[in-house]
Amino acid sequence: MEQNCLICGLDESEESDVVFRDEFWAAEIVRSYAVPGWFFLRARRHAERITGLNEQELESFGRRARDMVAAVTHATGAETTYILMFGEAFPHFHALIAARTPEVPTDRRGGDILKLRVEGVDPERARALVPAVREAYARFTTELLVTAPSGEG
Repeated sequence: MEQNCLICGLDESEESDVVFRDEFWAAEIVRSYAVPGWFFLRARRHAERITGLNEQELESFGRRARDMVAAVTHATGAETTYILMFGEAFPHFHALIAARTPEVPTDRRGGDILKLRVEGVDPERARALVPAVREAYARFTTELLVTAPSGEG
């Protein structure tokens, strides 16, 4: 854990905010981004940007991202789910997984969904979605492992 790294500090998140944690990755809501249906998927180790990930992190990132998108989409009824990565303000590698549900206005779709970071913050509603996303994540992960062709999963 890197001292003074906001993203590293998420390892101290309350369990009620956490979808999953494994050896390499964690997913949770983040208080300053507590828009319902928004989750951070982040490297557990302090790795700066995608170029700082090691081989094990790189190999597992796609699967974790896929499983989180599937879980968030299922639990929220999202019409689409975005994965956004910037790393400018917080270089610790993380991705914002953001559900775009039917009630999101058309002028807040695509890149404009980020305007909801100010307009759409609702920590109680965001936290209320965690159990459903956690359950869907566990189910999709298990289903995908069971149905994966040999050599995968």
